[in-house]
Amino acid sequence: MKHALRAVVAVVASALLVPFLASGAVAAPPTGPDGGAAGAAWEATHDAPQAYPRIHIQWDVPITMSDGTVLKANVYRPADASGRPAHTPTPTIVNLTPYTKLLANLIDHSQSIPGLSDALIQFFRQTDLTGTPFSGITDLTKSFGGGHLRNFTVDRQLVKSGYTQLVIDVRGTGFSQGIWDILGAREQQDTIEVIEWAARQPWSNGRIGMSGVSYSGINQVQAAEKRPPALQAIFPIVPGSDLVNDVLAPGGALGTGFIPLWLTAVNGLGLIPDVASILSGQFDTTWLADRQRDPFTFMDVLFNAMTTENIEDVDPRARDLLSGDSETRRDWMGDPSRIRIPTFVVGGWHDLFSYSQPIIYNEIPVPPGQKQLLMGNTYHINSGNEYGQPGLPPRLDVLQRAWFDKWLKDIDNGIDRFGPVTLRQQGGGWITTDSFAEPAAEVDTQQTVHRRMYLSAVPSGTANSVYDGSLSADPTGETARLTVAPGLTGLCSNDAAQNTAGVLSVLDVCAKDSRIQELNALTFTSVPVVEPTTISGQVAVRLNTVQDAADGYWVVTVNDVAPDGRSSVLSSGQILASMRAIDEANSTRSASGDYTNPRPFTSLEHRQPTIPGVPTTLDIALPATEAILQPGHRLRVDVYAGNFPKGLPILPMLIDTGLRPEHLQLDPAQPSFVNIPVRGNPGW
Repeated sequence: MKHALRAVVAVVASALLVPFLASGAVAAPPTGPDGGAAGAAWEATHDAPQAYPRIHIQWDVPITMSDGTVLKANVYRPADASGRPAHTPTPTIVNLTPYTKLLANLIDHSQSIPGLSDALIQFFRQTDLTGTPFSGITDLTKSFGGGHLRNFTVDRQLVKSGYTQLVIDVRGTGFSQGIWDILGAREQQDTIEVIEWAARQPWSNGRIGMSGVSYSGINQVQAAEKRPPALQAIFPIVPGSDLVNDVLAPGGALGTGFIPLWLTAVNGLGLIPDVASILSGQFDTTWLADRQRDPFTFMDVLFNAMTTENIEDVDPRARDLLSGDSETRRDWMGDPSRIRIPTFVVGGWHDLFSYSQPIIYNEIPVPPGQKQLLMGNTYHINSGNEYGQPGLPPRLDVLQRAWFDKWLKDIDNGIDRFGPVTLRQQGGGWITTDSFAEPAAEVDTQQTVHRRMYLSAVPSGTANSVYDGSLSADPTGETARLTVAPGLTGLCSNDAAQNTAGVLSVLDVCAKDSRIQELNALTFTSVPVVEPTTISGQVAVRLNTVQDAADGYWVVTVNDVAPDGRSSVLSSGQILASMRAIDEANSTRSASGDYTNPRPFTSLEHRQPTIPGVPTTLDIALPATEAILQPGHRLRVDVYAGNFPKGLPILPMLIDTGLRPEHLQLDPAQPSFVNIPVRGNPGW
């Protein structure tokens, strides 16, 4: 019934609004997370028959870079019924990918078969394993029905509506020549040159947008920071900005759950030759020579860092990424404050780059509306799993089409009045708001207040853990030393699901419930809240620690504990004790002076080995979150010594930890606490 009602609303909205939009009239303002009538019109517009019935494709078009390296692009142009490309120049959408155009081609073919794409979307929407141990599979299939695949590859509806789309293999990947320069300076220069090349082509009207997911979202942010004149709008899905603290080495520990598998996948795909060119006798021998020179980019660096005992002997390329003064590190450290064009950021609370996504939005100095933030309760590969249904945000491909129609075609469809911040509350539903996790400020209009909740040795009686402590609104005054040792329960954890890009999220018993992981944790749990209580914004944890070695590896999570005992992670963070130095210039504090985002330098220049037996204060940043604790639920902080498989220190630092037990020193003179942004009356 709901689907039928949605369809009726979409048809009516389309009939009423689309003619006005085409004539240049102002659209009805969006209302709520689904956009109301305006959102229904965006969907109807995108799903309706388009101006061009077919698509003309040019395969492997060579684009020569300034250093002579040739990149290969597939060019998708709107075409008439006979397949002839449109004569009228169109806006152009650029997608640069390391995952090879072959993968995009395979997924795109599902859209080229009449009716198959829509049938697959409906199938994925209706596949529902909710209530089973594998309900996480439902999150994945629903993401396919939420527009995710069209944004990842090619959106044929978008092209048929009057856009040209380019899918390009970045250098050193797919069929492009060169050595893969992972999001580095040369690759960023390539992106600018591709944009300039696209703007000059006769089929382009010079107005360029960028699309894509993950890596293809990061290079959108990087390109927008460079401000090429032709680039006028971007739609990055699950992008990152501070790539070291996001995923490479958050808190100083190498992202071993993701980085090795990702490098293997990209390098492996990049070794697949262009079979068509071989059969036609036009094989690119330069491509082959480049692959022979560097067949497994960065894998040798990773292996060296994990097998070299002395930090001075670690490969300089690895040390550069952990050096705040290196050119490589600067290339990987984005500066969203330089962006001046309309930007729609799509992220997720458990995404690989969840730390960066609200920061990207907040740092872009354009008015809300010209920038948008949409955060789902998602992992990396299932972004889009709660879209396109009544009361939910429109599908990602629908939002992207509306975004580009507004900023590349000047159609006043109301998308700039959507949101500007649309959030899925963990433990609740979707909301829209004017701001989120603003740096160095409270959300005054909604009365969010950062407050301390103290870690206490008083038992809570709620957890089966190494030590079951309490979370208290006031210091309890006791002194205690609590010990936790490294373990392997992190194999069954939300962090493991996060750092496998969401692959392990199919296991609900691990991804959505921390009770197995908490068997090897120090837990600190509050009394139940008496009213709905919102957690909204940046979270920081301060720990007073004692190491038995020259280093320690500390992990904290903030959890929502249901009356039945289920413990769901809201946000998590980690730090190597030796990497505890805070970059004050890029950190934020609440009105009390406590950190809200203690951003670490994560650099070898600022490394400070700990002194065994001497207390060491650690400030740990957790990604911003939006959650609601329902009456009877509790807030919990978990503390762990290690986080395998999500992270593992490089070998010299691992040796320094000695894999020794670590101690949390509870001391009223040096309290340990979480600085939590709270809205409501929890009754604590």
